[in-house]
Amino acid sequence: MGTAVTNSATTKQKLIRARTASTRLAQLSTEQKNTLLLAIANAVEANEASILTANREDIQNSELEGAMRDRLLLTPDRIKDMARGVREVAALPDPIGETLAEWTKSNGLKIRKVRVPLGVVGIIYESRPNVTVDTAVLALKTGNAIVLRGGKEAARSNQRLVEIMSAVPGVPDGSIELLDSSTRDTVQELIKSRGLVDVIIPRGGVGLITFVTENSAVPVIETGAGNCHIYVDAKADFDMADAIVINAKAQRPSVCNAAEKLLVHEAVAAKYIPRIAKKLTDAGVELHGDAKARAIAGSSIALASEQEWYEEYLRLCIAIAVVSDVDQAIAHINSYSTKHSDSIITSDEANARKFLREVDSAAVYWNASTRFTDGAEFGFGAEMGISTQKLHCRGPFALAELTSSKYEIIGTGQIRA
Repeated sequence: MGTAVTNSATTKQKLIRARTASTRLAQLSTEQKNTLLLAIANAVEANEASILTANREDIQNSELEGAMRDRLLLTPDRIKDMARGVREVAALPDPIGETLAEWTKSNGLKIRKVRVPLGVVGIIYESRPNVTVDTAVLALKTGNAIVLRGGKEAARSNQRLVEIMSAVPGVPDGSIELLDSSTRDTVQELIKSRGLVDVIIPRGGVGLITFVTENSAVPVIETGAGNCHIYVDAKADFDMADAIVINAKAQRPSVCNAAEKLLVHEAVAAKYIPRIAKKLTDAGVELHGDAKARAIAGSSIALASEQEWYEEYLRLCIAIAVVSDVDQAIAHINSYSTKHSDSIITSDEANARKFLREVDSAAVYWNASTRFTDGAEFGFGAEMGISTQKLHCRGPFALAELTSSKYEIIGTGQIRA
């Protein structure tokens, strides 16, 4: 294993190396970058045994349980998925150098707007080691250097993955830097490194994201927590609703696109809530709800506190509320959600269109699970995170969003009068 970062000087040296590497990375051709990515995918697969060994050590030392343990866990299949994701990124078009617009002024000046790398990207994340690979390869594909500050629970897994990727021949020194996760000082150092780091991406729970956005001196792209909702309308197909609700809540409850709240139209609540409550309970889901939901389903549902309607559970728990119509559902979501992903289940197109138009979230669904809010599922290969803010990018962001732009102006001796 590599040497951990132990002081601010070492952290600064890593940031300086990343800044130097970003200049070299920006000059790589698409073919060169794709060759590196394919070599990284092969290296990850070839080193499966050592990755799993490091991950087992993290699991044993973490004392995490349930959904949070699952976020940390690597398996042979998950390592194969990581490598597949790298290859998918390599196969995608390279946005760098893309012409976004061009025109010629009446004075003969030719103006062209083109995509360029951001430079040095810093990402602060928690216990999912797949993020280490996903974000590093997206950065490399777009000619950016990346500085990773993962969670201490995944320290060994992250260290091994960075060692493997950095050792691939042709990857410029400093392209992928990993900061020490045993101290919070490295978070402070990273978010105060204006001039060395161009953008910070916090990816994790509400506390982490809030701290970074409130304290960073470097521009932030906020990846939001996922208090996601499913609204079962009066004209919902119950079989479809069952499948979507169970998938969105129980398939992988520890991720940000899992459903946390279920809203049900009052016209169908008496029939639908007991039905879905049993299926959720059978799937091991703990049920909370408002007074109306409890009046229908009884003691199987615990009374939800006001604070819970804002909460991202990240476990097998869901809160159920009864609403009078689509307008109240929209109002509830816009009041309590984290503006991540929300879905309506209905055959009423007018209500669906209203929901899609008026729910103020990054991803809004009609008759589909919120679990699809994911870079790979959207065809991006991988993602840096799910942005819930409106400036620069929103939703799953990947290659195109890891770029800025500049103007190239070509003249023939023009001067301004």
